[in-house]
Amino acid sequence: MTVYADNAATTRMSRTALDAMLPAMEENYGNPSSLHSVGQRAAELLMKSRETVARCLNCQPREIIFTSGGSEADNQALLSAAAIGRRKGKMHIISTAFEHHAILHTLKKLEKEGFEVELLPVHENGMVSAQQVADAIREDTCLVTVMYANNEIGSILPIEEIGAVCREKGVLFHTDAVQAAGHLPIDVQAQHIDMLSLSGHKFHGPKGVGALYVRGGIPLVNVIEGGAQERGKRAGTENVPGIAGMAAALEEACAHMEENRVKVTALRDKLIAGLSRIPHSAVNGDLEHRLPGNVNFCFEGIEGESLLLLLDAAGICASSGSACTSGSLDPSHVLLAIGRPHEVAHGSLRLSLCEWNTQEEVDHILREVPRVVEYLRSMSPVWKDLESGKKAFML
Repeated sequence: MTVYADNAATTRMSRTALDAMLPAMEENYGNPSSLHSVGQRAAELLMKSRETVARCLNCQPREIIFTSGGSEADNQALLSAAAIGRRKGKMHIISTAFEHHAILHTLKKLEKEGFEVELLPVHENGMVSAQQVADAIREDTCLVTVMYANNEIGSILPIEEIGAVCREKGVLFHTDAVQAAGHLPIDVQAQHIDMLSLSGHKFHGPKGVGALYVRGGIPLVNVIEGGAQERGKRAGTENVPGIAGMAAALEEACAHMEENRVKVTALRDKLIAGLSRIPHSAVNGDLEHRLPGNVNFCFEGIEGESLLLLLDAAGICASSGSACTSGSLDPSHVLLAIGRPHEVAHGSLRLSLCEWNTQEEVDHILREVPRVVEYLRSMSPVWKDLESGKKAFML
């Protein structure tokens, strides 16, 4: 049995997305900037896709900019807000310590350009409150950027409350919703969101395509210069097949969101309950405000990479954190942010489910993970020191 439980890294494309992409490649293959009929058919498909994404977010089609994915959207949002702030003499940016690196690395870049970045501490349950944001906002704050839901531990942040604080204070609010779009209801109007990033491959759409919502009236800084595509704010011929596939996948995900949530949450809770029986283990992230498919654990006395390799041999595809940092030997910055010690953070496991996972697959995971953890501990000198009392258990 092969179990794919790494849907936070990427999802398998749906038949709906594929069916939407094929006509854009076989029939409506023209350049949407061309004036001839083939190009205009592509332009019409592009507009319909923009309308679909806008409808899913409750915004206007003109407020959607198509990008290559969430990272590009994050970069453009932050650089644009910073440029607005610089013109107004406001050089203070607020974010959190467990954002995706597309945010954190862009903030590092802005620090080198003279901006002051304040990263709010994260509670041990993986939450940041609206009150923390309110207390941090200053007269010179130009941007608050807080992720909608954490990609590693699944915590869902109080976005509507944070948005309300920012709107009241007159501060731009951006949220990285890459893990939330298609899985959680999003209403940029009701939630007071000024800018929002999403990526198609997180909800059964294609890779290499995403979108940035920008509230009307907010000027954007170009990240890619060139032609006049995307209202002159994102140069390059639009990836019409990818955009069509993403829009179709998002529409389908939103239409079936509640039934998917109920099914996936039940699988998630069964996994959490079963893995919690492993001695000296701990679930990471908030248990109530949590993405439906996210399961993240630390197991003391083992190393995460070995755990992943042995699980893969048992037919289980999982991860230890963000796929974007899989080549790093450092422990997860997310787990460190919620207070996990380095030694414990190294022994992490992220299982991320979707509506295509089954009860049988969860049962297979619950058989194999305890077996592999026990096997790795039997060979671990660290575990022997813990069992003998030479070292104290942390979990």
